[in-house]
Amino acid sequence: MSDYFNNLLTEPEGKTLEFKRDLSSPKHLLKTLVAFANTAGGRLVIGVADDQQIWGVEHPLDEEERLCNLIADSIAPRLIPEVKLVTVDEKALLIVQVYLSGTRPHYLQTEGRENGTYVRLGSTNRQADRELIAELQRTADGVAFDELPMPELSITDLDLEEAQKLFSGIRTLDESSLLTLKLLVHDQGRLVPTRGAVLLFGKQRELHFSDAWVQCGRFTGKDKSVIFDHIDIHESLPQSVESILLFLKKHAFRGADFSEYRRKDVWSIPLEIFREGIINALVHADYSQRGGPIRIAFFDDRIEIESPGILLPGITVEDMQEGVSRIRNHVIARVFRELNLIEQWGSGVRRIFSEAKKLGLPKPSIVEIGMRLRLSIPLEKINNVSEQVSEQVSEQVEFKAPRTTQSEAQSGDQSKVSVKRSSQKAQSPTQSPTQSETQNISNAVARIIEVIGENEYSAHDLRDLVGLRHRPTFRQNYLHPALKRGVIVQTIPDKPNSRLQKYRLTAKGLSMLAQNKST
Repeated sequence: MSDYFNNLLTEPEGKTLEFKRDLSSPKHLLKTLVAFANTAGGRLVIGVADDQQIWGVEHPLDEEERLCNLIADSIAPRLIPEVKLVTVDEKALLIVQVYLSGTRPHYLQTEGRENGTYVRLGSTNRQADRELIAELQRTADGVAFDELPMPELSITDLDLEEAQKLFSGIRTLDESSLLTLKLLVHDQGRLVPTRGAVLLFGKQRELHFSDAWVQCGRFTGKDKSVIFDHIDIHESLPQSVESILLFLKKHAFRGADFSEYRRKDVWSIPLEIFREGIINALVHADYSQRGGPIRIAFFDDRIEIESPGILLPGITVEDMQEGVSRIRNHVIARVFRELNLIEQWGSGVRRIFSEAKKLGLPKPSIVEIGMRLRLSIPLEKINNVSEQVSEQVSEQVEFKAPRTTQSEAQSGDQSKVSVKRSSQKAQSPTQSPTQSETQNISNAVARIIEVIGENEYSAHDLRDLVGLRHRPTFRQNYLHPALKRGVIVQTIPDKPNSRLQKYRLTAKGLSMLAQNKST
């Protein structure tokens, strides 16, 4: 026991461990026990201060009896932890071992179920709101949120035409398939959509789940003080995966690897890692929670993926890093698996950490912040590699740029993807300003060349073709760089502000267009 406790003292307080000097604050102590039982279990050590100094417990037998009576009289449903009396350095200590309870949610009787239910976040106890209490109850009963029926809706509330496009070549979404995927369930004598079906393919998804969308932002520097670009994605959950990746690509370095027969793009961000992180967030988000969508924040030194909901009961951050996983949304996970967006259930987080290690990146971090989960992936090593690779890329290779977000590729369709950009004249945020500026301009210039082709267009028409609504953004990021690079020219150069002004490709622009078509 001495070795066990010595090892225990080397651990910091956290989700499953707390030290208390004595029983002078029984209410806080009881909150901790409730939080342990509701979240992932834990150990409460009495007789040790927060700084891990051993004080011991006076009258240990009396205090043990007092503690057991407090637990029995104050916590509902009844909680029966293991209470051990141990001696370390001739001082008596009480160790209370609490296991994840199958009768959760537990709560303080004096505060009632609605106000007295607590969960463990890091080393603190957090009062659970109504939605989280319901989640604790569902997980204890083995019921997934997205499997629950929505009896007020019908099959006509699902966009099955769009869903079938995604399932093309995989399966036909007839009634049998919809039941198998649990997109539909029998309820009160009729077929109704599940919450998962509405989250995936609901025609009015955000009417029922207001936070079921994705917000992406590119920030200058290492915090959110200066935003360079952002996009709101309101597509179906499966479609949003590629739209998020396209946004990240747009603001990443792109180099080229010519070591093989064919040119291979080399990105300054680990796309496979982010793909896994994005899918993990979409599949495991707690859509019952209110307070914000899934957020993707691209900084100079890292990318953060933040989703609503804390870890499922019984799961810790350490568990996730070891590859332990539980599915929160069974319907969403099944559909993602059918669409080959998930290779193997429960393996996504493990692949994130193994891929980061393989690339020589610092270890990603997973933290619970408030009622949200944040995955942070550092970019330092990758960016150093990309800078070396980028030096090998010629202007012609650079032109073969990826398309931007869906909203920028589809003219006039703002019902699926809403784009908003900062009007602030900020330098394109990258780790190397010169390279970043060149790369971002190249992508925009490539788009201009592509949409003009062999035609002539006004600035207004070009802006529509690119898919932008914000005139200053279009001129600053697309039109002016293309003019500066000499790939387009005004048809009335002596009257630059003429209402009849149009733009066409120069010989250089036509050459780049031809080069792109030939590759």
